[in-house]
Parts: sequence; C-alpha cells; structure tokens
Amino acid sequence: MNLRPLSDTRHTGEDRGTALLGIYLNDHLAGATAGAERARHMARSYRGSDLGAAMDPIAAEIAEDRASLARIMRRLGVPLRQYKVYAGRVAELAGRLKSNGRLVRRSPLSPMLELEALRLGVEGKTALWQTLRRLADDDERLDARMLDELLERARRQQNTLEELRRRQIGEAFLGA
Repeated sequence: MNLRPLSDTRHTGEDRGTALLGIYLNDHLAGATAGAERARHMARSYRGSDLGAAMDPIAAEIAEDRASLARIMRRLGVPLRQYKVYAGRVAELAGRLKSNGRLVRRSPLSPMLELEALRLGVEGKTALWQTLRRLADDDERLDARMLDELLERARRQQNTLEELRRRQIGEAFLGA
C-alpha cells in the first residue's frame, strides 16, 4: 500500500499509513452501522406512507454499502473493531431520544431531522468512497470500478434524501 503517512519514528511509513487507514475505516464502519440502523428504523416507522415506500430501497442500499465496506476492510486486512460497531448502534439508538416537542407521539419535525441526519451520514460515506477511490490508484486490492459505482450510488442517495427532506419542510412547518 503506497500511503503517504505522517512522520513517526516508531513505525515505518507503510505501517503507520495502514494503521491510520484501519482507524479511518473502522470509524466509517461505526457510522455505516448507525446509518443502516437509522434507515431501517425509518422504513419501518413510516411503513404505509410515501416516505416509508421511499425509504425501503434506500435502507437496503445503505445496508449493502455497509456490507461492501466490511468486505473492503477484509480485503485490505483491516480488522473490524466490534466495539466501534456497537458504538454505532448505541449512537443511533441514543439519537432516537432527542426532544422533538412531543412526549407520546411522533412530531412532524421527526422525519425531517431523521432525513437530515441520514443525509449527513451519506455525505460522510461519499467522502469515504472518494478517499478509497484515490487510494485505488496505488493499491491493486481496491477495485476502482466498484468504488466508482459505490460513489455514484451514494450521490444518488444524497439527492433522494434531499428531495425527501424538502418535502418534509412543508409537513413540519406549513402543515401541508
């Protein structure tokens, strides 16, 4: 792997770059876990509505993207840090506890905030795929074509989530 590491006298450049990549990928795996859980939760919570129907394929794709990341990590020899995966699940569950102006039932603000959080997660995933795509130029273990496809899918997800979020503006603030 031809990574340009920060200088560190304790490690060779390749070792340090590989260690940093492992941290980076595990952090993204934690985020991907949270995102996949959030998307699944939204698809279930809004089942029977237009939002639920729109979330079903997005949730499936986000789960597939998480699985792709795990496969890439294995191909690179990066160990999956289970504590980070659990942290991602806990973070997603904690995110459900936010105040939304209602105690018993869902607020009209909830779907918009959930879509915003999910969209931000997809933006992070887009940055991950871009980073790995750049590294693919120097590392034959990374499939550039697959990363291009993942990057394009992430961009489509961003556009879809943004359109869904815009629709929720009317519901949340205008009672439409």
